[in-house]
Parts: sequence; C-alpha cells; structure tokens
Amino acid sequence: MMGIPNNWRSAPQRYRMEAVVCKNCGRLFFPPRLVCDACSSRKMENVTLPVEGEVSTYTVIRVPATAFSKQTPYIVAIVALNNGARICMQVTDCGPEEVYIGMPVHIEFRRISEDGDAGVIHYGYKAVPTI
Repeated sequence: MMGIPNNWRSAPQRYRMEAVVCKNCGRLFFPPRLVCDACSSRKMENVTLPVEGEVSTYTVIRVPATAFSKQTPYIVAIVALNNGARICMQVTDCGPEEVYIGMPVHIEFRRISEDGDAGVIHYGYKAVPTI
C-alpha cells in the first residue's frame, strides 16, 4: 500500500515515463535519482523514455499476492525499451502461452490496483503486444 504523499512524489516517473540522465557520464536512471552512482555527479537532466520495446525475459505468476488474486495467471516481464532502459512491468492483453522473449511491445498507462473501495487508485505502466 502506498500513501498519498509517496504517491504524489512519484508522479513524474509513474505517470510520464520520466527518467534522468547524468550530464557528466551519460548514465540513465529510472526511476530518477539525485546523485549518479557511477560518478557522484548531481547534474541530471530529465528525459522522457520511449514507449516501444521488447520483452527481455518474463515469468508467469500463478500464486499471486492478495491484491492481484483476481488477475491470475498474469505475466511480469523485464521490458527493454528502444533506448536501452529496462523496466519491470506486467504484460497484458495476451495469455501466458502467447508471450515470448523478443516480443515487441508498447507501453500503456493503465490501472494497477486500488487501496480498498474508497482508497487511492494506483496507475502505472503495462506492456501490450504490438500487433
């Protein structure tokens, strides 16, 4: 469960595919961070990540956490975006037997979960097969 303040602080990367690139060494960070772990620079530049990529690896979740029990089985994958960034996300709109390594996907903004009937609704990225 994520509280409202934490949800608000994570809005740029959660809702706009926003990352940062170190101006000193060029390393990309998603989610964004203030200090580069490679060169310790604090000079960062905001960049928007591409929404196209491919599945690098995946697993099928058949015994889920309680919050996702109505979605089983579901696929969680590492998606390599076209700029080299890798993001872990759910693959949707296809069954476990249809996903494969190298499958082209595009990233969509979708509902992830909610905190009870009157709680915060969480949105985020999901990978959808490119047709």
